[in-house]
Amino acid sequence: MSDEQRREEIAKALEAVEARVADACAAAGRPRGEVRLLAVTKTFPATDAALLTDLGQTDLAENRDQEAGAKAAEVRELRPDARPRWHMIGRLQRNKARSVVRWADEVQSVDSVRLADALAKALRNAHEAGERSGPLDVLIQASLDDDPSRGGCPLPQLGELADHIAGLDGLRLRGLMAVAPLGADPARAFARLAAAAADLRRSHPDAVELSAGMSGDLEPAIAHGSTCVRVGTALLGARGLASP
Repeated sequence: MSDEQRREEIAKALEAVEARVADACAAAGRPRGEVRLLAVTKTFPATDAALLTDLGQTDLAENRDQEAGAKAAEVRELRPDARPRWHMIGRLQRNKARSVVRWADEVQSVDSVRLADALAKALRNAHEAGERSGPLDVLIQASLDDDPSRGGCPLPQLGELADHIAGLDGLRLRGLMAVAPLGADPARAFARLAAAAADLRRSHPDAVELSAGMSGDLEPAIAHGSTCVRVGTALLGARGLASP
């Protein structure tokens, strides 16, 4: 497939996803501007990410640090005038914190005090080394299924973790992220998440982001207050290229 054909393919997919988001917002009685679209580019090449920036997509998401760091650097080379905002949405090991703060504008998968501490330390070191400036936005990943293999902070512990993050220099608590449980009704799961988000905002009024909904369930997520949907398959296809 030529670059122009791939651009046309992605453009059509982006238009279709935008229409779904707009329709879901209208059905929920919400302005379209309340919901951001994150294009999940994991396993797809930097050329696809660059094409997305050409089409006006400003938020890109990855779930593996090893792939993401190199891809973000390549996109900077391919599109030096583009300024995409990069989001880490996958499970993150503490030993990857130093690398992640070099490329990520936001980490959506903070699920423990130890990981938050590691990110804060890595951010301080990055500032001192001149590798980046400014704060790191973070979202707490909430567990909706209590499955430790999928990551996430149990709902009863969200307040404690939020308080800890709020006390760390350099980290800016922005809200919650979650993935609907496998095989469960996503609407019920997102209703629980919305209630947890409302509780969190009572103590942390700036934590207004609610990242929920993917290619298969963005509509019920938006119906329950999602401000950020993470879409990969519906934009770029079911399978990406193997990462180096």
